[in-house]
Amino acid sequence: MNTKVTIAGVEWKNPVTVASGTFGSGAEFVDFVDLNKLGAVTTKGVANIPWTGNPTPRVAETYGGMMNAVGLQNPGIDMFCDRDIPFLRKYDTKIIVNVCGRSTEDYCEVVERLANEDVDMLEINISCPNVKEGGIAFGQNPNAAEEITKAVKKYAKQPIIMKLSPNVTSISEMAKAVEAGGADAISLINTLTGMKIDVNRKAFVLANKTGGVSGPAIHPIAVRMVYEAANAVSVPIIGMGGIASAEDAIEMILAGASAVSVGTANFFDPAVTMKVVDGIEEYMKQQGFENVADMVGIVK
Repeated sequence: MNTKVTIAGVEWKNPVTVASGTFGSGAEFVDFVDLNKLGAVTTKGVANIPWTGNPTPRVAETYGGMMNAVGLQNPGIDMFCDRDIPFLRKYDTKIIVNVCGRSTEDYCEVVERLANEDVDMLEINISCPNVKEGGIAFGQNPNAAEEITKAVKKYAKQPIIMKLSPNVTSISEMAKAVEAGGADAISLINTLTGMKIDVNRKAFVLANKTGGVSGPAIHPIAVRMVYEAANAVSVPIIGMGGIASAEDAIEMILAGASAVSVGTANFFDPAVTMKVVDGIEEYMKQQGFENVADMVGIVK
């Protein structure tokens, strides 16, 4: 039995990574997780310069999940290259760097900077608001999504994973757009936009008013979108959204994901990724699957 998967030419030892922003850059979780046992570590988003993020409060609990408006706070690419890459290189896992930006130039600057760094893949977060276009996210317009994909591909030495926003009319249309732009793989879903009001204070719970909803409550939506995207494109899909158990992860794989990413569950069960890795292996034994690839998208 073989748990290895190959995503855009990069071989992972198993199909499990972590969702950007839920795992720091790995150092925060070493007391709970054997990083050597993960297929890949996906870092928190990194920009060309340090970002302070949004005002607080910026995290709130919701039924079956959470809502965040952290605003992609990060120390910037210089600190990331000096501190986080050397740390992760000590472990036998693939490194996926999540890249964010406020303009096409921002993204390209980070991608170009990472071209000569020892990292395996880049995940481009196109749910960032595009300052030049009045704040609409790159990932909400198919033309913008295709253009940003083309732009970063010019600078990238590593395979590019485009991370899709679920806050769109047609996820398959967005998947086709980034595939047309040259994406090597696609990851989805990012958070759904939500809002919470404190009825006693008669005020928004988050300073930002809205935030990204994640966690088990969004899982069925994520499975549906992964299924639609997987049936629209031929590049590999990394499925995420509310995965809190091996069963949730297997559901994503059967829907068409070649790999999975565990996010919010890391906050309430820091060792959850280890359970997902073991659970997928156990399922393969029980069901007689020789390879993870044999499970991908078999539910039509």
